[in-house]
Amino acid sequence: MESILADTFEAFNKYSGWIVWNLFLAFIPLILSLWLFLRGSKTRSLLWWTVFIIYIAFLPNAPYLLTDIIHLIEAIRANYSIWITTLIFIPLHSLAILVGWEFYVISLINQSHYFKQQGKRKFIFPTELFTHFLCAIGIFLGRFRRFNSWDLVTKPDLLLTSTIEDLTTKKPLLVILLTWIILSVFYWLTKQITLGMILRMKMVFYRLDAQNNWK
Repeated sequence: MESILADTFEAFNKYSGWIVWNLFLAFIPLILSLWLFLRGSKTRSLLWWTVFIIYIAFLPNAPYLLTDIIHLIEAIRANYSIWITTLIFIPLHSLAILVGWEFYVISLINQSHYFKQQGKRKFIFPTELFTHFLCAIGIFLGRFRRFNSWDLVTKPDLLLTSTIEDLTTKKPLLVILLTWIILSVFYWLTKQITLGMILRMKMVFYRLDAQNNWK
């Protein structure tokens, strides 16, 4: 038993230690989207724009978790017991990736809600596509160039140079475009499911509220 626990602890530290930190980074844009887009204010102050820039800088961290499937593949190939693989690695990594992706979807749903409030529905779809493209660049810079969101402040010159180079080089640009397409398709599908679940929850709460009012 002690051996199994030791192996589990070792396996988690080696292949799953990233989960808490990456989920925290993915959670930041979700929280910021609530403040930016759901407060009902139509004014955009200097503070609003500052928070918006931080939101954009951290947003790629949410879909970035999709690429963390490589950690799951590495863990499966590490020849741990079938129990550790099926009861720890697969469910834990899958849940982390799903939750991080859902943070991204809800953040963009909040962003779209803001455009509806502003009476600018026609900008929702192109803005979503542009946001996916920015996140595709961010994912590439994070996965392959090992940049972080805060490098926008700490290493702006190096980050800008690397971004321009990647956008003008065939192979990196191809990877970015492919990532953009994947994000766009996955987002559209998940958005429909998420909106359906939100609508369902609203109907349930409405019925419960109606029943309580009749009592």
